[in-house]
Amino acid sequence: MTSTLDQLRKLSVVVADTADFQAIEQFKPVDATTNPSLILKQAQSGVTEHLIAQTKEKLASGVFQSVQEAALDLAVRFGFEIAGRITGYISTEVDARLSFNTEASIEQAHQIIEKYAQLGLPKERVLIKLASTWEGIQAARALEAEGIGCNLTLLFCEAQAIAAANAKATLISPFVGRIYDWYVAKGETPTSAETDPGVLSVRRILDLYKRHGIQTIVMGASFRTADQVVALAGCDRLTISPSLLKELATRDKTIDGLEHAQLSGVALRELSRDEFLLTIAADPMANEKIADGITRFIQDQETLESLLSD
Repeated sequence: MTSTLDQLRKLSVVVADTADFQAIEQFKPVDATTNPSLILKQAQSGVTEHLIAQTKEKLASGVFQSVQEAALDLAVRFGFEIAGRITGYISTEVDARLSFNTEASIEQAHQIIEKYAQLGLPKERVLIKLASTWEGIQAARALEAEGIGCNLTLLFCEAQAIAAANAKATLISPFVGRIYDWYVAKGETPTSAETDPGVLSVRRILDLYKRHGIQTIVMGASFRTADQVVALAGCDRLTISPSLLKELATRDKTIDGLEHAQLSGVALRELSRDEFLLTIAADPMANEKIADGITRFIQDQETLESLLSD
């Protein structure tokens, strides 16, 4: 019997949500995504110890002007190592502290692309990850116009998805698990993946894009269970943690893909800044989870920087 993971690969592009080199080699995803939390998690493993040591040495000897510069260089070197183990995109995140600064986000995106180029990886293999704030989405708009692909992350609602499509983003990462977490915390635990608000949110966004002929890739992210992953089989891409990849590889139940919405021939509406911000403000879940996600990434970024400067 074909494993669930192998069946899933025929329905969606499988992406590894990890900075673990060994897991990437084992599961052979097409793409891979990283963020400060994932890099911090791997920073003290034996496999990546040499990268940390090299970065610390360069920081101590004055090669880097600041610990922030050292951390950015480390993120790119992690990404470069991962890129050599996959055939598709590697996503590297702009500092979450820049989530509300369009110009600074664009500037750091250029630094990331330049660092990859110095290592020999072309920009076509790189996606710049930006928080799906209004400012992050406008940074993506400008970068995409330059031919630099972007992955808009921390995406929790349709307003963010519409704005991302308006910006012609290469890819969006709507979060399943963090939406699920919010409802569970409110005492509204779903009874199955079919009623899971995180799963349903991604399905609505996917249908929205298919109806309006949007080329932006929808990549479901932040899964808590294998059932959530299976419920989104047929989504353009799915970024999955090593633990869930392992579980899916041991399953053999037959799965069916999602039925995509038919093209309507109607253009997707433009969303103004005011409409975007008012819609987010009226959505307690999206409002809270965007703020929480940015805050968590900042905390992990600062912890990583403390590790490097220790």
